Amino acid sequence: MDQGKGPGRQGPQLTGAVTIRRARPEEAALLTALSLRSKASNGYDEAFMARCVAELTVTPERVATNETWVAEEAGRVLAFIEMEPGPEAEIHSVFAEPDCRRKGVGRLLWAHMEERARAAGARALLLDADPFAVPFYESMGMRIVGQSPSGSIPGRMLPRMRKDL
Repeated sequence: MDQGKGPGRQGPQLTGAVTIRRARPEEAALLTALSLRSKASNGYDEAFMARCVAELTVTPERVATNETWVAEEAGRVLAFIEMEPGPEAEIHSVFAEPDCRRKGVGRLLWAHMEERARAAGARALLLDADPFAVPFYESMGMRIVGQSPSGSIPGRMLPRMRKDL
């Protein structure tokens, strides 16, 4: 999950009950917008973000096919996660609203997804991490096992991470 830069990036505290539910295909545009806001909040410039749009676009087909879950509070989607099930489940998206970071929403959503992966028989979780998100993923038990090329920026390498279940 994108962590944001610098200390003190604490938005308003969550006041209601956060619920986790399956994302709906018709929410694809909402999830795309959330992923772009979350990624941009790491300090990436407009040119970088323009190159990431295609990769960060969530489609209704992906929402329907993959395990895509949202955390919401009072009807507001705070974060989402997308997993492609399999023996080595691939995590494609983990994004949170910038004002919801460091409030436990990502941990709650991650725990739910990990439980789903285990129930489906996954032996491991894999993902390509944004460098700013590595500390979050490490706190979830992931470890860097190599590098993968960025799907958006030629020549940019991303940390490849894994967690054995």
